[in-house]
Amino acid sequence: MELGPAGIRVNSVHPGFIETLVTSGANPEFREATIAETPLGRAGSSEEIAIVVLFLISDLSSFVNGAEMPVDGGQTVHRGAKSISDALK
Repeated sequence: MELGPAGIRVNSVHPGFIETLVTSGANPEFREATIAETPLGRAGSSEEIAIVVLFLISDLSSFVNGAEMPVDGGQTVHRGAKSISDALK
């Protein structure tokens, strides 16, 4: 709201579980549980995050401002209820 009149756009990217050197050392149980809570059923890649960032800094997103972009395979959509939903199937 404050920076828009100056042509400055402010957006944020919210990654889910992403395959990186850091996450490669994650506890296997944590990794499995996190991926199980991700509707796409897999970890993301740094390239998938980069694509969203490139979009946000490009002219293609010139009218995008104040957006919070989850790049998490759908993990935030269910708000932690995927395992409950899966158990009811």
